[in-house]
Amino acid sequence: MSRRGFMIRIMGILSIIFVLIGIILYLEPEKPGIARAQAVKAAALFAASREECIQYTGEQEVLHFPEKERNNWYVPYMEYLYGCGGLDEGITQPSAKLAQKELTYEEAYMLAGILGKEYKDQIHVNKTNQDKPYPAELWWQIYDEAVSQRAKEQEEILPGVEICDVILYGTPTNVETASSWTCYTSGGDFRFEGLALDAYLDQRIRMYVREGEVAGVGRILEKDVVYENVWIDSMEDGQIRVHAGTIAREFSLPGRGDKGEELVHNIADLYLEEGSLKRVTVKKDRIQGTVLAVDDTCIEIEGYGRLETASGFRVYKVYGDYEEQSRNDILVGYNLQEFVAAEGKLCAALTVRPFNPDRIRVLLMNNEFQSAFHTQASITLTCDGTISYGKKEKKKPIKAGEELVIAPGDDRLKEGRLVITPNSLVGGIQVNSLTRGQGVPIYDGILEIRQEGDALVLVNDLLLEDYLKKVVPSEMPASYEMEALKAQAVCARTYAYRQIMGNSYSKYGAHVDDSTNYQVYNNVATADTTNQAVEDTCGKLLFYGEEPVEAYYYSTSCGHGTDGSVWGGTNDSTPYLKAAELQEQKRCLNLTSNQAFHEFIRDPNIPAYDSGYAMYRWTALYKGSTLGNQLGLGWVDSIQIEERGPGGVVKRLVVTDGNGNQRIYENQMEVRNALGSKDLEIQQKNGKEASGMSLLPSAFISIQEVGTAKDGSKLFQIWGGGYGHGAGMSQNGAQGMAKEGKNYQQILEFFYEGATLREGE
Repeated sequence: MSRRGFMIRIMGILSIIFVLIGIILYLEPEKPGIARAQAVKAAALFAASREECIQYTGEQEVLHFPEKERNNWYVPYMEYLYGCGGLDEGITQPSAKLAQKELTYEEAYMLAGILGKEYKDQIHVNKTNQDKPYPAELWWQIYDEAVSQRAKEQEEILPGVEICDVILYGTPTNVETASSWTCYTSGGDFRFEGLALDAYLDQRIRMYVREGEVAGVGRILEKDVVYENVWIDSMEDGQIRVHAGTIAREFSLPGRGDKGEELVHNIADLYLEEGSLKRVTVKKDRIQGTVLAVDDTCIEIEGYGRLETASGFRVYKVYGDYEEQSRNDILVGYNLQEFVAAEGKLCAALTVRPFNPDRIRVLLMNNEFQSAFHTQASITLTCDGTISYGKKEKKKPIKAGEELVIAPGDDRLKEGRLVITPNSLVGGIQVNSLTRGQGVPIYDGILEIRQEGDALVLVNDLLLEDYLKKVVPSEMPASYEMEALKAQAVCARTYAYRQIMGNSYSKYGAHVDDSTNYQVYNNVATADTTNQAVEDTCGKLLFYGEEPVEAYYYSTSCGHGTDGSVWGGTNDSTPYLKAAELQEQKRCLNLTSNQAFHEFIRDPNIPAYDSGYAMYRWTALYKGSTLGNQLGLGWVDSIQIEERGPGGVVKRLVVTDGNGNQRIYENQMEVRNALGSKDLEIQQKNGKEASGMSLLPSAFISIQEVGTAKDGSKLFQIWGGGYGHGAGMSQNGAQGMAKEGKNYQQILEFFYEGATLREGE
């Protein structure tokens, strides 16, 4: 074949290939696009939360959408994007009709700029395709990449869109009790306003979620799924009713369902194919015992040791009204659950009995209360007892007076914790390696020691009432009036109840520690008066409605208390905490202006139940040079209180140095930390001087420049009142009320308005 003939043949073959490609491209259907409104929601939520978009829209004087269309769900997202450059009115007109049409290449190019320039560059727009629908598949590929990249770049957890791979359990279409625009999934319940999800039921899908709002669905991951560890509640007419997440679903049993009754009240895996139940695997192996520790991967159960939890681990309350719970509801120190096991792991915890707060587990801090970790532990029993350790619970007797020294690396700690149990559970354990206000402390109950890293953790397990007998004298002088001590006992019991339920130290097998982080425990010796106060109020708690109150208390007021907003936010969750005078009439004064509070705090004669105490009024003097050095600034030039909360407590403080550098403190604890100093001289109401404190006594303060120090820096005078945060019960206020003849019920009603006394449940 000649060279010319060969080239002709090659050109012919290439021509045929190009024709075939053209035919394929012509015949291939266009990939489906994505509605503008859906893409806009995803892009807007990438940049801001739903609430922020709504707030932005509400703040605009002129909106793009006509008034009659502004109630549509997508309007806040589109208005937000018009404002920040994600949409251009010249390209995307603000119209309800067009919002439901398909997104174009040109619009996708604009929107992708919200995700980042590199994603904008991936939208290959030109004059040929600019008005064509942009494929939904490509949009979600870019979106997935942007969300994943942002998650990698964030050094700390910040609000943003999260990728959630979940099974869709239900929507209002198949759940009668569903809230509008709420979907129920294996990963939680979410709002999905404006989106269509019913086509994804009983499938595993990739969702993008920001702060509870679904930004969109990227793709289907699996069509055949397994509902793991669901609770089978009942069966009727061949239909089983199961609890999956927070909702109930019904499925037809495969086959005749003759053995369906055997499934009821069990944990099971349901195998679904295209939404139909094909197989049920029941998990019947159960264990129970006192829970000793709970962390993210394991649960330690007395008699079983540490057991790993399965990836689909669930917690269900199955007595009374069904409720899905969380891992945090598994309380250490209690035996409230039955645990379902399969293949060597815990699949579920079934809460089968109510919580009765009769015991508490206290993490003992080291000397000076600086850490939960101890370099060693020296223990002497005041009576005979036993020590037990190891998975097989080896037990050895220990005699009264015999010293037991435990250090990290001790062979007895290799298989878990070592438990010291005196024969007398009252005052049997002396921890020689600790020093408290009373000297070497002696503990009731039992003591558990475990190794954490290269240190020890000590946990004291004892009866709640015995615990309170060593809290009350540490929190209130035993010489106080009996009714004040009773009020303190009820507050301490209620506070402890909530902390047990809070389970903050479950990793270490404890509920609280013995420092001021919670309630000071066993720092001061017990007394007959405080013991009597605990016994006379045995079991009594403060409730507001059906919930125990946040029984906050503090030492002394400035004559006026504040409310629960002192820790930030609003007082909505603690309506029983009122900002009011500590007087019979209990007025709420308007002290939120600097002038009003300055006049109030400079008057030491304002009457209050605790006005006779030294810290009711106090003053301190700061040099601008000293304060500036303390705060990492130059010499301080001004201190401005820019916002006060109820009762006059400082909510925002701005400190500025001579170079214009600033420090801003935005709650009472930040203010007290910033202005506190051990070098500060505090003049009390009684004329005596108190040594400086690392934490300023309170944030009920007024500050003024009063002159110049010897070093040339400015002098600032602080007029302050009270000691503590100012919310809840003033302990010295309670003492003042008791001296006037008020009983503990009246004291508690005064400080926790609307709360009632009742027995714990």
